[in-house]
Amino acid sequence: MNKNLLDFSPEVNKAITTNKPILALESTIISHGMPYPQNLAVAKNLENIARQRGVIPATICLMNGKIKIGLDDGDLLLLAKAPDVKKVSRSDFSNVLTKGEIGATTVAATMIAANLAGIKVFATGGIGGVHRNAEKTFDVSADLIEFSRTPVIVISAGVKAILDIPKTLEYLETLGVPVYGYKTNHFPAFYSKRSRQKVKRIDSVDEVVQFYKNERELGFSNGILLANSIPEEYEIPFEVMDEFIKQALAVADEQGVTGKSVTPFLLSKLVELSDGESLQANIKLVENNVRLGCKVAKVF
Repeated sequence: MNKNLLDFSPEVNKAITTNKPILALESTIISHGMPYPQNLAVAKNLENIARQRGVIPATICLMNGKIKIGLDDGDLLLLAKAPDVKKVSRSDFSNVLTKGEIGATTVAATMIAANLAGIKVFATGGIGGVHRNAEKTFDVSADLIEFSRTPVIVISAGVKAILDIPKTLEYLETLGVPVYGYKTNHFPAFYSKRSRQKVKRIDSVDEVVQFYKNERELGFSNGILLANSIPEEYEIPFEVMDEFIKQALAVADEQGVTGKSVTPFLLSKLVELSDGESLQANIKLVENNVRLGCKVAKVF
């Protein structure tokens, strides 16, 4: 790869040269996840959580024809306020870079960029997956395929609750992607501590890192999904959230919302239906994932 496409912030560059732990963070949560100025405050808070734990945050985006690994305050502000930020997955990379547009990275794109930069651990909210009614729409997130070919450990609160969790787990199994529940036997349901799906339990971040290293020795190219449940005091019961999701899906269907617009539309509708509780839960679960991500990053 042409390393000239990578633009490291001074903080991240220093961390690389001094061998300090680095944690990748995505940028769609800033540009497409919540409104300004809350999005900016959340982004800065997530970075500060990492720094307080001795880990350097590397929030990733595309800007000025470069893949930026680590953002300064001006970059974060631009992402938070700009009205035309592109939502970038693998298929969008070249187009956004060539045009010099501002691009916020999804889970898939963040995994790609982190791997190119040599960063092994990435914390996010929830990954994309198989959408409900995918047997009719064929709507499956590119995040899942990325897990099968990009060796990054991703810490998330499972998949976004608007998705079909059983089908997503089945798809990941088909792709040969290891999925572990951190200190839980139940796969989390994003806003809720557990879904109805069981998962392999793992209680040690050292084990996660050893599994990752073993897979590299075997020549495997896949990533690892480490599912981390939302803290109990912030969760919304699964049954309650599921009803909100069904209502939001019905509205999306009525309005003909499709493709990349589905997820942000549904998340926004859920904030409305839950009187803001879903947004607060989203923030708390991402903070929790960053804390766990720091623990994993410090083992390498």
